[in-house]
Amino acid sequence: MTNQIVGLHHITAIAGSAKGNLDFYTKVLGLRLLKKTVNFDDPGTYHLYYGDEKGSAGTILTFFPYEGARRGSAGAGMATNIAYSVPEGSFDFWIDRFQQHHVSFGKPSEKFGEAYLPFQDPDGLRLELVVSKNPDTRKPWETAEVKGEVATRGFHGVTLTLRNVQPTAAVLTNIFGYTLLEQSGNRYRYSTNAIDTANTIDLVELPNEARGIGGAGTNHHIAFRVKNEDILMHFHDKVERSGLSITNKIDRNYFYSLYFREPGGVLFEIATDNPGFGIDEPWDKLGSGLLLPPQYESRRADIEAILPKLS
Repeated sequence: MTNQIVGLHHITAIAGSAKGNLDFYTKVLGLRLLKKTVNFDDPGTYHLYYGDEKGSAGTILTFFPYEGARRGSAGAGMATNIAYSVPEGSFDFWIDRFQQHHVSFGKPSEKFGEAYLPFQDPDGLRLELVVSKNPDTRKPWETAEVKGEVATRGFHGVTLTLRNVQPTAAVLTNIFGYTLLEQSGNRYRYSTNAIDTANTIDLVELPNEARGIGGAGTNHHIAFRVKNEDILMHFHDKVERSGLSITNKIDRNYFYSLYFREPGGVLFEIATDNPGFGIDEPWDKLGSGLLLPPQYESRRADIEAILPKLS
């Protein structure tokens, strides 16, 4: 099997209210709640996963919701915009829906010949809906209110804001195999041909931009996809040889991961497809129960008493 980065795997962000986060992403955006679990390092905090029917890589958005968390500030050294792919002709539906649910949004515009509609979640996280130049044939998750003809297909890409794009670009090209696709002013679009979707990374260079401050409404890290653990460890060695510090392999229950901070300050993860989200719940019951990592199962009663109610 070719040792390739296959686009984005998931993106993880920080939220305030867990219930507000759940309601927005499942009811307003129409994503599927894939997993309701806890932060490995802080079991008193949820880790919520959203995506398509089976949590396909390239559709997975996850959150650490900290009740009452202060708002963060997007800035340099941070992923600052998440772009979802939507079908052509769906913007009217989404504008009406955003108005109905009092969602903050901007006017449709264009980047690199693709129409996009910017909006924000309740914590101020910056998102976009994008009509891709290339038809996106991924099967969407549908709800009673968000049907397939307008639903999100998964990620289109993500924007990183940096004071200097060159060191980060070197990681994307020399280590991950991305290539520079287009440039417009201070925005550089990188893409991989290993997959047709969730395959773009935009680097925006703002030399005088203030550093981002983590908190509700900001991104914590972005994860790149590999097929299996052998390929994961290939990239472990490749990153290490480049002179960057990288973690050992970490078992995240639903995938195996490595973490490193790229030179511009953004936390990068590399994550495997295996074992996937069907290991501890039937596919038709994903997200229905609280799933705890094995090391916390003996503390279930205490953890459930601490976690905020979601219904």
